[in-house]
Amino acid sequence: MIFLPGNAMARIEQYSDVLQRAIRYVLKTDFSALKDGKYAIDGDKMYANLFHLTSKSLEQTAPELHRKYIDVQYWISGQEQCGIAPAENVGTLVQQNEEEDLYLYNGVKDERFVYAWAGCIAIFFPEDAHRPGVMCGNEPQQYRKVVVKVSVDLL
Repeated sequence: MIFLPGNAMARIEQYSDVLQRAIRYVLKTDFSALKDGKYAIDGDKMYANLFHLTSKSLEQTAPELHRKYIDVQYWISGQEQCGIAPAENVGTLVQQNEEEDLYLYNGVKDERFVYAWAGCIAIFFPEDAHRPGVMCGNEPQQYRKVVVKVSVDLL
């Protein structure tokens, strides 16, 4: 996992060309002009999913893994917490969608949380179990996020 709490452009050159491309996309795109949905960047090799979301309690969320894609997540507005742990620490698979490359689990050992707010970027690799959408505090909050899906084949 890579977590960039702002000013990512100042450090962008240290990442692979593919990750730089995804980071530039999220930092330079005017998402206020776009509706929620899927946007092609490089066909199925790299694309963006744009969402309006509401955070949930920890118990209402699940750790997830991706096998074919890296997630480059960017918070446009609002805030959430994201759990993170090594993939080998996940519990039992409870739901899978191979087409969406989404695998949900009933829990994960040694999970830690990062707090993300507007302007932050998190990069989750296939070896990173992550639990997005956890609310900060005691009340659900609205937030907007874009997730650039980067095929591991591009690395």
